[in-house]
Amino acid sequence: MDTQQILFLAILATTLALFISGRMRVDVVAVLALLALALTGILDAKQALAGFSSEPAIIVAAVFVLSAGLAATGITDRIGAAIGRAAGGSEWRTVAVVMPATAALAAFSHHLMVTAMMLPILMRLAREQKLAASRLLMPMSLAASLGTTLTLFSAPAFLLASDLLKRDGGAGLDIFAITPIGAVLVLLGTAYMLLGRWLLPRRMGESPQGDYLRLERYYTELLVEPDSPWVGRTRQQFEDAFAERLQVVDWLRHGMRRRQQAGDRPLAAGDVLLVRASPDEIASIKDEPGLALHAVAKYGDKPREDPETEVLGEERLVQAVVAPNSEFIGRSVAGIDFLRTLGVVVVGLWRREGWLHGELSEMRLEEGDLLVLWGREQDLQPLAAHHGFLMLMPFQGQQKSRRRAPMALAIMAATVAAAATELLPPQIAFLAGAAAMVLTRCVAIEQAYAQIDVRIFVMIAGVIPLGIAMEQTGTAALVAQFLLAHSAEWPVFVLLLVMFGTAALLTQILSDAATTVLLAPIALALAHGLDLPPTPFVVCTAMGAVASFLTPIGHHGNLLILNPGQYTFGDFLRVGIPLTIAIALATAWMARALWLGGPLLPWAG
Repeated sequence: MDTQQILFLAILATTLALFISGRMRVDVVAVLALLALALTGILDAKQALAGFSSEPAIIVAAVFVLSAGLAATGITDRIGAAIGRAAGGSEWRTVAVVMPATAALAAFSHHLMVTAMMLPILMRLAREQKLAASRLLMPMSLAASLGTTLTLFSAPAFLLASDLLKRDGGAGLDIFAITPIGAVLVLLGTAYMLLGRWLLPRRMGESPQGDYLRLERYYTELLVEPDSPWVGRTRQQFEDAFAERLQVVDWLRHGMRRRQQAGDRPLAAGDVLLVRASPDEIASIKDEPGLALHAVAKYGDKPREDPETEVLGEERLVQAVVAPNSEFIGRSVAGIDFLRTLGVVVVGLWRREGWLHGELSEMRLEEGDLLVLWGREQDLQPLAAHHGFLMLMPFQGQQKSRRRAPMALAIMAATVAAAATELLPPQIAFLAGAAAMVLTRCVAIEQAYAQIDVRIFVMIAGVIPLGIAMEQTGTAALVAQFLLAHSAEWPVFVLLLVMFGTAALLTQILSDAATTVLLAPIALALAHGLDLPPTPFVVCTAMGAVASFLTPIGHHGNLLILNPGQYTFGDFLRVGIPLTIAIALATAWMARALWLGGPLLPWAG
């Protein structure tokens, strides 16, 4: 062992110790490791910084933008509603539903994309059902990684393994050659997480800044406009169409509460519906054809009578809390006349207890009521110092461009297809998809940048040079040679486990593709030396590179959930070691049964 190998092992050991201890942020540790490799001369500057332009780092950044596009167009809301209905309110049922569904999605798309898509869905589900986010995110991430074992094109490792077998003169692997093994692993992983949930920590998860002021349901009024497509359609049809987005509480016509509130009654132009809606729906209602916020439609032209202040997008929404001993307590919204006295319009109201009925303008305010106000910037600013309000803060709703949902789906499908069919290199395909999401206005450029987690990007970019250094110093080759020299006389089942285990260890530092490129030729030579078919040895090596869960750095999808789930390295070790051992045994057993004629069932031979 030469000096560079000793230096590298020292840097590697220190890096892993810092990762496991959790005393420093993972991105800071990754940057320190990168600097250590460069300063000791193990890597030059170009190699040390190669991670920032690498395929995984680019794909991760692009996936965040693609996921933001799906969220901004309401697609993730629909998927979340479907999963929420199927999952129910129990932790056990949620895991049982989410893991197979996530694995199925990952089988035909990039697992990072699936993980990023499912992350906000599960965070919201955990918040609504009062479940610990840490008990849901890790099973989902593991399922996304296991889903890549269902088809050949789900992970680069399997494509590399098939290419190696073809170059050796074999037939290679077809698309579903590994599906039987993958199906067993998905079932095994789901059963493991259901029975071993006690291994998972119970933490509520990291909430984005400002979410403590993001309440789930406000009362607001929707006006059915004269040219609305809802004119003549029934209330029941309206409620069915918006079932997952808002709840109709009352129905007004000509300013009077309708006596007949039956669902088969038709809506008419000018009808006002009092609804309970999320902040996102209030912010997005202007994009719904034929519907408008009643207060904005009624008074909206008055704040802009001054032509000097008529600026596109000048009006915005804020929320204000009615202060204790406020002059507004006990007075109705109409009686206060917010437009005349304060220059703003009340478009929504949140109250901690009780249901509201009738016109919003007739509601008498109480201490602690949260008002959603609409107006111009210069009229909103003075309200921050008004003694009638306890505080003034930005409205937390995000506008959903639901009409662009088909476009977002088409972009996502085209991105996955281009990457899966190798029409474009994966990093270019995903980068093009992210750009398309912004150019087609599925997601605003500011929102796209805001959704990229820089910590994860830096972490990936900093870890990749460790793999480069391991190959360049000859440390990886040294490990592979040691394995070949000391295992040739072992039973076939044990040899398959050794190949899986070696790949499982190396993939914590190297990518699955690099691990397969390094070890698959050793597996091939070992099979030829034993005069056995090489397919099971090569497949077990690729499976070890893909389906091992010892640390979060072994799978980039795990890095996505690291901070939201408030996980530590110790959490992944505690859950991942038993699971990886079980997967190794199942993979070796299935590979021997499929390609070496071994028994499929333990008692069959």
